[in-house]
Amino acid sequence: MLLGTLLKRLGQEADAAEALAALNDIVLLAEVQAMGEVHDETPAEYVCGATRRFAADASSEDWLALMTAIERSDDPARTTLDRMLRWSLKQDATAPAAASGCGCGQGGAGGCQGGTGHAAG
Repeated sequence: MLLGTLLKRLGQEADAAEALAALNDIVLLAEVQAMGEVHDETPAEYVCGATRRFAADASSEDWLALMTAIERSDDPARTTLDRMLRWSLKQDATAPAAASGCGCGQGGAGGCQGGTGHAAG
């Protein structure tokens, strides 16, 4: 799967939820769930936002580390999601929680709609 295709699919909540479950990492799932709650998001919404934030805000060094990890991985899609989530969790843990809710970077109150805006609140 191409990286662009993977990012597009992770922008869809159903695919994001399935990918998160497929990681089979209960600790990471718990961390995503907890951080999602801080931002008034479901785990799937957090995954969608995390991948968008990585794509938009990760440094060149972060991208290089991701590409290197992908190159060495037997499962590039799993590696990509894992790296993007851990990067986002680290960023969110060091930044104060947004008073407005979700962590997608769009300033809404949660309930992101796959990059197409926020649900009416």
